[in-house]
Amino acid sequence: MSVIEDLPQRSVSGPGGDGYWDLTSIPGSEREAGFEELVSATHVDMAVRIDSASSAASFQAWGRRRWIRDLALVEAGCDPCDGMRGKRRAARADGLYLGVTVLRRGHETLVLGDTMTDLRPGDAVVWRSDQPIRFRVHTSQVKQTLIVPMSALAEMSGGKRLGGPLFLDRSAPSTQLFAGYLGLVSRTMDRLSAPEVDAARSAALELLVAAARRHSLSSTGGAAEPPVAALQDWIEQRLPAGDVTAMSIAAAHGMSVRGVYRVFEEAGETVGAFVRARRLARARRDIAAGAGSIADVAARWGFSDPSHFARAFRAEYGCTPRDYRASASTRP
Repeated sequence: MSVIEDLPQRSVSGPGGDGYWDLTSIPGSEREAGFEELVSATHVDMAVRIDSASSAASFQAWGRRRWIRDLALVEAGCDPCDGMRGKRRAARADGLYLGVTVLRRGHETLVLGDTMTDLRPGDAVVWRSDQPIRFRVHTSQVKQTLIVPMSALAEMSGGKRLGGPLFLDRSAPSTQLFAGYLGLVSRTMDRLSAPEVDAARSAALELLVAAARRHSLSSTGGAAEPPVAALQDWIEQRLPAGDVTAMSIAAAHGMSVRGVYRVFEEAGETVGAFVRARRLARARRDIAAGAGSIADVAARWGFSDPSHFARAFRAEYGCTPRDYRASASTRP
């Protein structure tokens, strides 16, 4: 018998209501299997594993799914865990659909294809049911996901061009508008009349297409991609704030994350290598100036592990940070 059939379920009122499930009454020995079935039933089929630092008996997860006609609004929460959907599982996908996930609370690392990013509250990601996915939930999280069949996207102008993976940065107005609208729908949909549900469905699709287009102009024939020098200048200005990722670069320049990678690759380097080199250069300057301990300097420029910083510094400059400081102090 399926474990999920035994999960506590409370019906949700309103047009197209589905249900709510949690793992509270599931024995610890069956909780991981129950969570895997819950994820597969509400999001997409994948293998999951409870964090080894946690006890299976104390692991908590819940999921709530409601329908906006043919769109599913899924709200879910869970404790730290890992999940993976490999190419074989993805190839067996039943029906093709798009998922748009907005992280409301917590911290998650997500890998879609060859792209990895850290999601923070307010960030959103677009993914497809036929693509491999890996994730790691670092802290207890809550998120909302809009499940959209590709047939529904075909109704919208520009909808056919949508596809994952696409990361929507939380600082972009279009992302904030879409995420805010999902929250509003969640709070009000149980009281909506049938015509209002139709209107809510149309608005959700319009806002999704607008938010996704804002981040993929370069890949859909929109505005021309900026030169690599413009992106590098922006990175230099943002380094002290610490929030420099391919996703934040893309959001600031109206590009897709893939477009950012392409601009750097055409210039003969990678985003990660450039950012790391500039952080090391800033750290070297501070070390020479005696601006704090070496550990403080490393943390200031995004290196949380001092030993990793020392190895990266030596690879870049041929000596350790300590030796460099010593030699700098003897130079006039």
